[in-house]
Amino acid sequence: MFFEGIAYAQNSAGQTGGTQQVLYTTIIPLVFLFAIFYFLLIRPQTKKAAEHQKLLAGLKRNDEVVTTGGLLGRIVELSDKVATLEIAKGVQVRVERSQIAGLSAYGKSTKAVG
Repeated sequence: MFFEGIAYAQNSAGQTGGTQQVLYTTIIPLVFLFAIFYFLLIRPQTKKAAEHQKLLAGLKRNDEVVTTGGLLGRIVELSDKVATLEIAKGVQVRVERSQIAGLSAYGKSTKAVG
């Protein structure tokens, strides 16, 4: 009566195919989870980081940019690590180049539809 669990455990341990069961129940689901994480999280993030590096490498003077803090400005000076932005006439701020989020479309003229 008390030893039934031990008897069942001994019976299943002696069966062949125990390694296949471990393979199907643990390893294959882990592989699927890693694949899902790769395609939904890791791969898009690396693509976005590569695009941001390409954007930072292509910056030049007089580009209108927006920073990660939300400042809009025009690039006045540009070095390897620091960019000087003019956010108003005569008002210049220095920001790290890596903190530039992207090019700004606010200063561009748009065509009216209609």
